[in-house]
Amino acid sequence: MVHTSTTASANADQSLGTLAVQIPGATALFRKLKLDFCCGGHQSLKEACAARGISTSDVIESLLALESTPELPKILEAAELIDYVLKRFHAVHRQQLPELIRMARRVEAVHREHPMLAKGLADHLEKMQDELLAHMEKEEQILFPMLKAGINPMLVHPIGMMRHEHINHGAQLEKLSNLTSNHQAPEGACNTWMALYAGTARLAEDLIEHIHTENNLLFPQFETLASSSH
Repeated sequence: MVHTSTTASANADQSLGTLAVQIPGATALFRKLKLDFCCGGHQSLKEACAARGISTSDVIESLLALESTPELPKILEAAELIDYVLKRFHAVHRQQLPELIRMARRVEAVHREHPMLAKGLADHLEKMQDELLAHMEKEEQILFPMLKAGINPMLVHPIGMMRHEHINHGAQLEKLSNLTSNHQAPEGACNTWMALYAGTARLAEDLIEHIHTENNLLFPQFETLASSSH
């Protein structure tokens, strides 16, 4: 059986963002290989693999092995996609971060002598919360209403700003992973510590998926049309 759609899309010159959208299961593979398909989604597969020192042909083989579909996953209309982002990601992040900060403060206080303690984790989570809340507010108050209002050549500028801020969120996720030993609590860790790291892992997964949804599904609908309207 020939998977024509996947064969057409899984090549070294395709961007990570495009592959993440076109091939079901690609996002899980990219996360496993630490290939940044959200903030770094513009990179070609070849460039991303070279940067991480892994075999492009092996990754393509893995992509081809994934079950393909004859067409792209259903991409919602912009208004539906925005409503989905607000409910699935914005509301969830607002619930996640205060509790993670509270647990991190507790773990840092109780286990301050532990050699594996991630010192500064609570402060880093607070910084992430401050920047993410400001970012989401700009989307909710400015960008999303503009997107729902329709095509406007000026949209490329606020979208560009949000993409730039997404890159910063990606750097913060990298630091979060380093601080938490890739979200792995030390042997013998208490329940709060284990729950904290399970929570930071979930936050990272959700934020990666959040950025991917905007960068690779929502924003291109407007960038392509805005550029063609010039």
